[in-house]
Formats: sequence, structure tokens, C-alpha cells
Amino acid sequence: MTSPAPPRAALTPGLVVAVLPLVGYPALVLAGGALRWELVATVVVAPLLAFGGPRTKRLFFGVYPLALIGILYDLMRLGRDVGVTPERVHLCDLRDLELSLFGIAEAGVRITPSDWLQHHASLPVDLVAAVPYGTFLYACVAFTVFAFRKDPLAMKRFGWGFFAVNVLGFATYHLLPAAPPWYYATHGCVVDVMARASEGPNLARVDAVLGVPYFRGMYGRSSDVFGAIPSLHVAYPLLIVLEGYALFGPWLRAASIAFFGTMCFAAVYLEHHWILDVLAGITCALVVDLGLRRVFAPRPAIRDDAPSEPPAATAPIGGAP
Repeated sequence: MTSPAPPRAALTPGLVVAVLPLVGYPALVLAGGALRWELVATVVVAPLLAFGGPRTKRLFFGVYPLALIGILYDLMRLGRDVGVTPERVHLCDLRDLELSLFGIAEAGVRITPSDWLQHHASLPVDLVAAVPYGTFLYACVAFTVFAFRKDPLAMKRFGWGFFAVNVLGFATYHLLPAAPPWYYATHGCVVDVMARASEGPNLARVDAVLGVPYFRGMYGRSSDVFGAIPSLHVAYPLLIVLEGYALFGPWLRAASIAFFGTMCFAAVYLEHHWILDVLAGITCALVVDLGLRRVFAPRPAIRDDAPSEPPAATAPIGGAP
């Protein structure tokens, strides 16, 4: 006797509308001749999760905010220059503030922590710093699946926290455009709004060692040269720590904290962010997670030993005796 097939998710209008952007946008880009593996994967996997059954449908909505951000990030190239003018980009003023707060004296000259780290850079440290920068998206997806199995509320908070910090970051990139340290090292205090994003010298060395232009390809598609504030690279692993701390065992807990700490170091070491950017990313993640804990709060449990209300007294038929 064969077991019955697992139930499929109901084909509701709301579910179809949710799936539509995850299939429609990648299909349009692919039809335009841009063959990218992540778009092909989205077109295939999104309907399978959404319509596969109740369990896969819950996972679909868990990863849904991450997929939406992928589309939004891709669309941002259409508004690349909105609010970004040479007069509005923070470059040397931001570096001066970094110097005043965190400057390090070397050979009688005050330099930024990023400058100091570049003076002491080495290939082994490049490789260590490349790990969080090359794997943060995979870590976010992996944590979503982990939280899906352990705590659906934590999955929701993480997914929509990822969405919220990205939207805040994208908005800040245009409201408060800021150049990263690698830009200053390359261009000085001259703002060129047509400049291309760069992986920086350290990750370029990693690409050379690997023999694969992994980071060059990643940053070659970036449309945010002046998106240093806040550091979203730092916000992502902090969200994992905040939502995963209660779910992880000792080893995973230590690993998540180490991942976050390494990302903070890498952001400055790789010349992608100032320390100020890192602090802004941390603040962004903390505020967003705190807000979402109020939105997706656990429902109070109903105690089995709670006294029940006595049934309301009813008057006998015919009135009181």
C-alpha cells in the first residue's frame, strides 16, 4: 500500500502575487541576455518552494525578504546617481572625523586605522578577511533554513530584519553618500560620481591566489560606490548573532560571534569601511532587531493550571421563584 502524497500548498491569489516578482523579474533579465546563475536558481526554486506543500511554503516566506532584497539591489543600478553629486558625497570630511576619533600615530603622522592596517597587510590576513566577505550571503541563507527548523519567529525576525537594514542602508546611500577608504586611497579627495566600484587591493590579491575573479565579479556589479555608511556587511552577521544566540549550542554560538567579529575587522582591513561605518551598521542592526522583537513577539502561553471562569448563572425558565 503506497503512502498518500504530501499535500500541496493552495494556489491562492496572494501566493501567486508573492511568487510573481521572484519569477517575473529574473525572467525579464534572462530574456535580455544576461545569463546569471542566481537568476536561474530563483526562477526554478521559488515556485518549487511556494507550491510544493505547507512546509516548503513556510520556508518560501522565510527566504522571501532575502530574495526581494536581491531584486531591489539589482534594480538600484537604475537610480545609481539619485542624490549623489560631488557636493553631497562625504569623503575627506568623513576621513577627518575618523582621524580625530580613531587616528593612530605612525612615524610622527596621524593615520586612520584602515591606513595602518594596509601598512601591515599580508596575504594570510587577506585570506582570513576574505572568508566573511565571500560567504556572508550563504551564511544568511543557511541561518534562515536553520531558524526555519528551530524557531519560525526567529526566522521571520531575521528575514525581515535583513530586509529592513538593507532598505535603510540603500536609502542612506542616497541621502548621505559616503566614500569608502579604498576610494580615498585611489582618488584622494576628488569625487568622481562615474567611478566604478572596486574590490580593493586585498581582495584582488585573494582573487589572484584563487585564480578566480570571485570578488572582482561581485563588486563589478555593484552600483554603490558611495555607500560606505552604514556597513551592511557588519549588520548581517550581527542579526545572525542576535537571533541565533538562543537557538545555537555553545560551538555555533562561538562561531557566530567569531564570524561577526571577523567581519568587523575585515570591513576596515579591506578598506571597504571606516570604523564609523561599522558602528553605524551595528546600530542599525540593533535598532531593527529590537523593533522586530515587538512585531514578532511570542504569544503568551496559556497555563493549564489557570483557573477557568465559572459559567454564568442563568435564571430558571419562568422567572425567579
